Amino acid sequence: MTMKLFALLGAGALTVTLATAAEKGDAAAGKEVFAQCAVCHNAESTAPKVGPGLKGLYKKAKLANGQKVTDANVMKIINEGAGDGKMPPYADMISEKERADVLAYLKTL
Repeated sequence: MTMKLFALLGAGALTVTLATAAEKGDAAAGKEVFAQCAVCHNAESTAPKVGPGLKGLYKKAKLANGQKVTDANVMKIINEGAGDGKMPPYADMISEKERADVLAYLKTL
């Protein structure tokens, strides 16, 4: 019971952190950080490179993995990678602020 409660509280804290990070993002700074993402992702079109094109990402109903397009789901992919081995996790490669900035930038595409 205690483990389940801790897990639920931990998940809630993660959701709050993700929402807070998304609100603090700077799209202009995110565009600069996105330059390293542009090797694999198009920002100007939906045409795929190694990964999917991201133009209009937040206007789509679903991500490439079938999940709903939400800040939490997009941030999970940024943090943990795509799960298919093509996109590495960026949680340890770029700062929390940089990830929030990228998220803000993705919303402008």
